[in-house]
Amino acid sequence: MPNITPQPLNDEEKATYEWQIWVPGFGEAGQEKLKGASVMISRVGGLGSVVAYELAAAGIGKLVAAHGGNVKYSDLNRQLLMTYDWIGKPRIDTIERRLKDMNPRMQIVKHPANVNEENARALVEQADIIVDCAPLFEERYAMNAEAVRQGKPLVECAMYEMEAHITTIIPGQTPCLRCIYPEQPPTWKRQFPVFGAVSGTVGCLGAVEVIKLVSGLGETLAGKMLTMDLRDMTFRTLNLRRDPDCPICGSK
Repeated sequence: MPNITPQPLNDEEKATYEWQIWVPGFGEAGQEKLKGASVMISRVGGLGSVVAYELAAAGIGKLVAAHGGNVKYSDLNRQLLMTYDWIGKPRIDTIERRLKDMNPRMQIVKHPANVNEENARALVEQADIIVDCAPLFEERYAMNAEAVRQGKPLVECAMYEMEAHITTIIPGQTPCLRCIYPEQPPTWKRQFPVFGAVSGTVGCLGAVEVIKLVSGLGETLAGKMLTMDLRDMTFRTLNLRRDPDCPICGSK
């Protein structure tokens, strides 16, 4: 688990987070850990925008956001940090603007590009916990490899149409993304059917996983995958196994 130095709360923060401080097993100590924690999110779009928004609301201390491109009309059905008045402008700027509206105390580090093999190392180095919300396996593999190399927890979130899944990867303890998906699915493509409510569902769960990792509250999905089909509200928890021959984590 990440080694986080708690940061003391001021009176305004105690008032802001009072209701969640009441959660048994969390308390003021958990809130101080959130303030001291840093999280990196790969793609702050349909999924990542909800993770980022909920973490900002919860009082995370620092957020590293990686997302390239400009806002398009097709973003607006699900990417809750994008707005009509920002069409054609950089996504990363409205991400900062909207999150600062929610939590002006949070430090935001902007990276106006998507994750790749060249920038993954520097991005992961800036955070205690990584949240992968990218749609492309090239990005997801790069983030997974770097999180494993640096020994940092990775919350892996994904969805398609009405289905979604989430798992938490703890390097050296649980399967990594390459164990679960040794090769990129040949049918996967960049554009796919999506409701914002489905992205938001797994995004909220991703934020909860981060809160648990930081504070030690409850049990995470380490070594397990939660899958859901929202067409019929079917939820399952699967046990995952490490691949001893995995090229990324097999020797860890």
